[in-house]
Amino acid sequence: MTLDSLRPLADTLIQPFITGAKRAGMSPNAVTLLAAVVAGGAGIVFYLAGEEPLLYLLGAFLVVWNGILDLVDGGLARELGVESRGGDLFDHVLDRYADIFIIAGLAAGIDEYALGFAAVTGVLMTSYLGTQAQAVDLDRVYGGLLGRADRLVLVAFIATVAAFVQTTWLGLTTVGWLLVVFALVGHLTALQRFYYAMQELS
Repeated sequence: MTLDSLRPLADTLIQPFITGAKRAGMSPNAVTLLAAVVAGGAGIVFYLAGEEPLLYLLGAFLVVWNGILDLVDGGLARELGVESRGGDLFDHVLDRYADIFIIAGLAAGIDEYALGFAAVTGVLMTSYLGTQAQAVDLDRVYGGLLGRADRLVLVAFIATVAAFVQTTWLGLTTVGWLLVVFALVGHLTALQRFYYAMQELS
């Protein structure tokens, strides 16, 4: 599954936010930076939610806004005609930091640091393989089982559930199992993208 295939629809739905950012005089890079700050806030809230579960709701809200802003920056750049390789690089670097902030916060909040490490490496490798294809003159790869849009939706959904349901199964909370998914499926998605790129190169 990957929600990245719905990106054209998402671009249409976020047009009002792009218009709002344009009227506010924001640059695409400013929107990208704001998205990273929002993700950092989500990470802090998720860490605190380990003691106060209702905070997971606020974390879910911030994650949704990170996803919206992540779409707005590119749409705004296209609308203003200021797309650049520098802007694309800035966006991808801050997206990776955003991923780290969110997953680190989730893991620290439930004291599952080893699992958090496995999850964040799975996520980073997924993203790395998606863009590394460009370095060998292929198109950027968005396919696979778990893209960034999928991850954000899962985080928002599971965080909302965790705000009201505090149960464990096989020693892990709902958030813990989310990290397991990111670890296992993240690395599997990275391998899918690697396989796809190698097939294209052969």
